[in-house]
Amino acid sequence: MIQILLAGMATAFVMCWVLVLTQRWHGRFTLDSSQGVQKFHTHPTPRIGGVAVMTGMLTVWLLSPEPWLPILGPMLLASLPAFVFGVAEDLTKRVGPRARLLATMGSGVAASLITSTALTHTGIPFMDQALQAWWPLALAFTAFAVGGVANAVNIVDGFNGLASGLVIICLCALGVMALQAGDTTLAGVMFALAAVVGGFLAVNFPLGKIFLGDGGAYVLGFWLAWLAVLLMERNPGVSPVAVLLACAYPVVEVVFSVVRRIRRAHPPMHPDRLHLHSLVKCRVARKQLAHWPTVMQNASVSPFVWLIASGASILGVVFWDQPVLAWGGLVAFTMVYALIYRRLALFGWR
Repeated sequence: MIQILLAGMATAFVMCWVLVLTQRWHGRFTLDSSQGVQKFHTHPTPRIGGVAVMTGMLTVWLLSPEPWLPILGPMLLASLPAFVFGVAEDLTKRVGPRARLLATMGSGVAASLITSTALTHTGIPFMDQALQAWWPLALAFTAFAVGGVANAVNIVDGFNGLASGLVIICLCALGVMALQAGDTTLAGVMFALAAVVGGFLAVNFPLGKIFLGDGGAYVLGFWLAWLAVLLMERNPGVSPVAVLLACAYPVVEVVFSVVRRIRRAHPPMHPDRLHLHSLVKCRVARKQLAHWPTVMQNASVSPFVWLIASGASILGVVFWDQPVLAWGGLVAFTMVYALIYRRLALFGWR
């Protein structure tokens, strides 16, 4: 398995550098402008890192042992709508957020139809009964959950290494939970995906030579969400709340973002600079690291957020089969997130 992980990582790493070194030829289509309300980078940068991630996963698929193929094949095939619509936005800047969100939900529907698997275990009895009793409801709920997580990963993709590092943290936590449940096959796929993302991260962090782009963020969000669905459906002993806890940071971030925008009378998908990672940059990095180059100030945001996210993921691993404690961990993490956000939003970092 180690050879497969290294091959996937190396493929993503090399493809990233190929895209970086050839940007003079494709840059007119692929460079991300430094102008925009959510943008902090200082130079136009290729935003098609998703191509490298997809290439890395195709390498993993080609080298995979037989038990991995029923998971990887449908996952890669179903991810095409999320990937294609995301890359189309990266190249044209004309694909709206609603269309991209619907595409990721479509990927969720495709994955469910191909595998005859849908999310029917949530840890909430009356909801589980409804989902298990009516397949169309389970299918719609799966699409909603997958689309939500994919959108969450896209939202946290704001600084060098931030989204990719968070995805690696979540995948490793889910992989350990799969091992605890005895599902070594699913764990292997999760660790392989984490290795591929690591290949991208090595080029993206800290200097930001290439970005994930919407194609990369949406497809990683889809893969993360779908593997989480498989973990719960293949292993009923795993607490769904613990799975949510392992991936809590991006989920909590998107919930807070939607609530904030609605309270400010803005559309839920309206971009702003009020995400937690944006506040960390403006209130912590810019003040405490004023003598650092801007690119390094931007990169310093990611370890800060990774540390916060790791706390929730570790709790998910610890409480993987204890739903009551997992609920407590989720509530505690949400409160900590809210306290940190409030401190930064109202007073700054002193």
